Amino acid sequence: KFAMVAPDVQIDDGKGTILISSEEGETEANNHRKLSDFGIRNGTRLQADDFLQDYTLLINVLHSEDLEKDVEFEVVGDAPERIGPKPSEPTPKNISNGSDDGAQPSTSTGSQQ
Repeated sequence: KFAMVAPDVQIDDGKGTILISSEEGETEANNHRKLSDFGIRNGTRLQADDFLQDYTLLINVLHSEDLEKDVEFEVVGDAPERIGPKPSEPTPKNISNGSDDGAQPSTSTGSQQ
């Protein structure tokens, strides 16, 4: 739902309880557990980071009895404006002697009098 490539998800409670890790196998035992097994209830906040995309989400968990039949969850809120890696920094201009006017140093070999 969030287009994350390698997410790390933790409970935003200051304890750092990791639910999902981008490190292979680190949190595999959590895959079949329910959110309530971790103490996640109505009002709990989760923090999801995707280091590869430099992208972080704060997720507020809200309990609802009003979901349509066969719908387990619903994502509500503003979608990120941009998904994917940050654009690279602009290439700096080549500046010589404190000037960026494109002038080149003199290559004159004439004798001075």
